Amino acid sequence: MSTPLPPAAALRRIAFLLERAREASYRVSAYRTAAAVVDGLDEAQLDLKIRTNTLKDLKGIGPKTATAIVQAHKGEVPEYLLSLEEAYAGQLPAADDVAAFRAKLLGDLHAHSDWSDGGSPIREMAEAAMSLGHEYLALTDHSPRLTVANGLSPQRLEKQLDVVAELNAELAPFRILTGIECDINPDGSLDQTDELLGRLDVVVASVHSELRAPRAQMTERMLAAVANPHTDVLGHCTGRLVIGRKQRNGEQKPRPESEFDAEAVFTACVENGTAVEINSRPERLDPPRRLLSLAVELGCEFAIDTDAHAPGQLDWQYNGCERALECGVPVERVINTLVADELLAWTAG
Repeated sequence: MSTPLPPAAALRRIAFLLERAREASYRVSAYRTAAAVVDGLDEAQLDLKIRTNTLKDLKGIGPKTATAIVQAHKGEVPEYLLSLEEAYAGQLPAADDVAAFRAKLLGDLHAHSDWSDGGSPIREMAEAAMSLGHEYLALTDHSPRLTVANGLSPQRLEKQLDVVAELNAELAPFRILTGIECDINPDGSLDQTDELLGRLDVVVASVHSELRAPRAQMTERMLAAVANPHTDVLGHCTGRLVIGRKQRNGEQKPRPESEFDAEAVFTACVENGTAVEINSRPERLDPPRRLLSLAVELGCEFAIDTDAHAPGQLDWQYNGCERALECGVPVERVINTLVADELLAWTAG
């Protein structure tokens, strides 16, 4: 019997199983859309929608989806999910195995607040992480080069460090880890001053620009970033989007993977003590399974992160745990299973 999941996580599990069953993309997208809608509701709002039988008034929620939400909200495994689990039990990790893996994670090392392109204040993100049982949350707002995401200048980042210190005094023993999602510049350097990077607990380095650069150029760029002593985690390494973001003209085109020498980059991660991120965002699910399996084979360490931009997205770690189990990621190689002091010793090493 599968372990019950929160409603949004149950919907994402259904979407994942439908995807693996090669069902029509619109069905997969419908459940992911519904999960995002449920993520946007707090407990009281969801209770009200269920009591007033108005779930179907929400975008993307039809009768079957509403039934699954109600059943999950009652602490049951939705009947539809059970049928999919039974059909594909031999091909996928069981939900209770995923839940057990997720329970070993003590925090999330990639999350955004309204200081950059997230939608919620730092406190709300921290309190949401606490409600999920986390012991820590790394605040990794964007670096200045990513102006479209309101990246933090050195001056704004310094102010944020003061805010985090004040919140940590209030929220202890929970800890907000200071951090940044730092752009990897075209030359492989990191988009923030060495002095500030040295003061942060966690640095996630990611490519956000010139994603279609030639393979050799992208490889050298990533190798330089991985070798930087400030880099702790290589974020969403291929930059792909399996679900395209909606454009102004209404189109949603997926984004292909960046091309690079994955064996060279992952080997460098091992040599430099840089973790490979397993990005749990449903539109990213990065790295793809073949690359994640390669990273396991080469001996990489990993960070299973949500890249959350809103409080409800912090439970997306189930997606990453599922992929980790599929690809044989040893739980002892996942750095966010470490307690905070051990993690900080690792990032400082």
